[in-house]
Amino acid sequence: MRKVPRGFSLAEVLAALTIGAMILVAVLGIYRRAENSAAAVMHRLDSSRVPGEVLQRIAEDLDNVISAGSNAKITIENKFANVAGAILVPGARLTMTRTFQDGRDMEQIFEEIVWQSSFDFESPDGGLVLYRSHRGLAPEDKVLDKDKYDWERELFVPICSGVTFFKIEAFMGKNVVDKWNGTPPSGIVAAISFAEPYKRVDGTYDVLDEEKTTRTIALDRSRKIKFEIAISPDANSPDTPADANSPAGQNMSPTSPKNTQKPMSPKMAEKPGK
Repeated sequence: MRKVPRGFSLAEVLAALTIGAMILVAVLGIYRRAENSAAAVMHRLDSSRVPGEVLQRIAEDLDNVISAGSNAKITIENKFANVAGAILVPGARLTMTRTFQDGRDMEQIFEEIVWQSSFDFESPDGGLVLYRSHRGLAPEDKVLDKDKYDWERELFVPICSGVTFFKIEAFMGKNVVDKWNGTPPSGIVAAISFAEPYKRVDGTYDVLDEEKTTRTIALDRSRKIKFEIAISPDANSPDTPADANSPAGQNMSPTSPKNTQKPMSPKMAEKPGK
């Protein structure tokens, strides 16, 4: 007579399911923590990479426009932009213009670049959208802009979204001002951030200073840089001891207490053959 194998009891099945569920919960918890850590690292990398690239592009535009000729003009405007009718975050507009005189002695725009932050209702991210536009007689890309109309080349192109702080300031002497309209200043300070803003007492929103990425861009290449040279104590001063390794220390008298070598006698100085 063949014996039928005995099956698992209900208690054993419940115990196995309980242990399996506990192991699965532990594995999912470890995976969730690892995923959150990776997301935090990538967020930090992106938060430092994107602002640096934006400020670098602004610096390149300023360098190209101003270094090309002296007929350059800079316009800076700062204001609080309304985001979805709920919060007011700092925004700015930077205009770089290069002009020339035509045959009738009329001023014409040769190249104009505008950086501007504005709110877009269709943007999936909260905050402002940073735009850039280029217009003028000189095409920015001779290949891509060859068959485009003028209005197509003057469109504002979105650079990045989710901006919560964007400010441009100009140097006026040793101070910085948030408005400028005229010849290029000696330098420009640009700051941008994508961090979560906080509400101030006056109802506007701001970002912590450590969350802002700031860059100072020098525009005046002919400026004179003042160097401060530290004055060392005079080596010939009686209060300063002479150094035995210095040229002055090589002329020390034989009887000096610092010269431990005995003076050579005349007989020892003679050659052995004599």
